[in-house]
Amino acid sequence: MARAEVAADGGLRMGTPRARWVLLTTVLGSSLAMLDATVVNVALERIGTDLDAGFSDLQWTVNAYTLTLASLILMGGSLGDRFGRRRVFLIGVVWFAVASLLCGLAPDVGTLIAARALQGVGGALLTPGSLAIISASFHGSDRAAAVGAWSGLGGVAGAVGPFVGGWLVQWNWRTVFLLNLPLAAVVVAVAVRYVPESRNPQAASRLDWPGTLLVVVGLGCLTYALTAAGEPGRGPAVLVWGAAGVVALAAFAVVQRRSTHPLVPPALFASGQFSAANVVTLLVYAALGVVFVLLVLHLQIVAGFTPLLAGTALLPVTVLMLLFSSRVGALAQRIGPRPLLTAGPLVAAGGVLLMLRIGPDASYVVDVLPAATVFGAGLTLLVAPLTATVLDSAADRYAGIASGVNNAVARAAGLLAVAVVPVAAGLGGSDYTDPAAFGAGFRTAVLICAGLLVAGALVAAVLVRRPLDAGEAEPAPRLALERCAHCGVTGPQVHPRQPAAEASR
Repeated sequence: MARAEVAADGGLRMGTPRARWVLLTTVLGSSLAMLDATVVNVALERIGTDLDAGFSDLQWTVNAYTLTLASLILMGGSLGDRFGRRRVFLIGVVWFAVASLLCGLAPDVGTLIAARALQGVGGALLTPGSLAIISASFHGSDRAAAVGAWSGLGGVAGAVGPFVGGWLVQWNWRTVFLLNLPLAAVVVAVAVRYVPESRNPQAASRLDWPGTLLVVVGLGCLTYALTAAGEPGRGPAVLVWGAAGVVALAAFAVVQRRSTHPLVPPALFASGQFSAANVVTLLVYAALGVVFVLLVLHLQIVAGFTPLLAGTALLPVTVLMLLFSSRVGALAQRIGPRPLLTAGPLVAAGGVLLMLRIGPDASYVVDVLPAATVFGAGLTLLVAPLTATVLDSAADRYAGIASGVNNAVARAAGLLAVAVVPVAAGLGGSDYTDPAAFGAGFRTAVLICAGLLVAGALVAAVLVRRPLDAGEAEPAPRLALERCAHCGVTGPQVHPRQPAAEASR
């Protein structure tokens, strides 16, 4: 007799038709945000040429999306918990599709940047809901398998995306955005029919809108100040914007301490292990954000690679993480996270330094592949233990928000680093049209990124102390896969905010 499609407790069972539709919906939905972040990096050179944009415009094409996504992703999870995960997920998908249409039709770079900011809002609504829907929809004994399938399929999408994106960019960069429309239509059609609704009955009765607004203002002002610092004639205005950002973020910390329903519970940071893990995240993901943006530009501008070849340059990173992250997660349970959190960034820094060999006559096999492989090996050693350390250092009731905070830290790190590191490296204006100028700036940026990774390793060696809880031994590899499927460019995936058993269906 065939196993029932829905278990007695209301959870879906793996292998049933409805379960497959739910997995399809969540994989395609999360892939929208993930692939857009990676493929747009490949398209930057063509966007700049077609829209006559300066380098700061290209920075904002990346950062406008990351700014709204990083600022609103925690609120997106809270909205799903309170008003329904499927509902908020669908609103996010539709919002993302409309914004993608605006990006694809943008007549100038200013319109494109505004549309990218709107895309980030949609991403903040749909990203937390993807994994939370799986957690709330599947039967307890099938949940880990469902998450594993979601992670593996997401990893395949991450591997295939650069090929498809690079080919589309060679044809027309606008198709990168327009491709989201049919994908979003499929997600909406399937979700409406097959995905069950779920909420968190223990969700706060009020939402932390003041905290959310302060994060948006703080990160926005800082990003503008850091990006504008490299432009001539800005003067004291840059300092004013920067000061406004710092004040807004300081006010956010005060609001969180006094709020009865904080976006980020201050109790999380009572754990030194949690704080240390987030400092490591800040430093490492700052470096990753810059590498993933500048490398694909460098390969096209300086090395003369096609968008397709440049987009697939870091494919070894995805392959290594999919193959070995779960094993590294298990190893972290046995030996503790500190050795791996120390070694991982150092190995990744070695891979970044090998990128200095990529010049005008670079060969993919001789120059790019070794750098990408070493870089990927370092990330493979790092990501799973970092995920497990974050979750292990928080009380069970804070597991979801702890992962969400770590996700926001990773995205904010990339946001600020993409704003400040090119400025520090001397990149600006029309340098992306001058191979010699861009190559010199890239080399300086690579050294800065290697320094950030080394700093992350030092923080881990000094501040990460407590071994992982043995009780987490089974989930750790699974959590590693959750993160590896969305690693690097997009930041760690948001973990479900509470066990599915607590959700109402």
